[in-house]
Amino acid sequence: MKSLMKLLCGVLSMIGLSACDVFDIEAIKPGVTTAFEVRDRLGAPNTEWHNADGTVTWEYSRQPEGVSCYMVTIGTDQVVAAVEQVITEANMARIQPGWHRDQVRRLLGRQRSEQRFRGGAEVVWDWQIPAEHVEQTFFNVHFDAAGVVIKTSRSVKPLP
Repeated sequence: MKSLMKLLCGVLSMIGLSACDVFDIEAIKPGVTTAFEVRDRLGAPNTEWHNADGTVTWEYSRQPEGVSCYMVTIGTDQVVAAVEQVITEANMARIQPGWHRDQVRRLLGRQRSEQRFRGGAEVVWDWQIPAEHVEQTFFNVHFDAAGVVIKTSRSVKPLP
């Protein structure tokens, strides 16, 4: 089925339609896939996070339209050590008042959007998250002007 989808996407791209977004994260296997193969399959990451142990984590966010963000950790041997989908209920629950925006960004990846309220005294980042097919659901993190988390919330937008 994946081969058929890739073929269909290839044909559509040749005739100028870009309706397909092939993102084959399942092909990335910890302990097997090399860093070169990750870049070949997924392209350049949105962000590279350098870890204290010498590894690097590549962020592949599917925001603003998708509902996932994959962090692929590359070991010092240039082989994938871990693949993690980070927009999860458990990770969202970890975010608490007092966290700084850098901590949130590192945990959940690039946000979908940023809105400023009250003359910039409050900034809200959001991520689209999995929901039922009748609505779009967003996880929101509210920051003060200094970039410190005030609270988190959720919002819902009905689909047209």
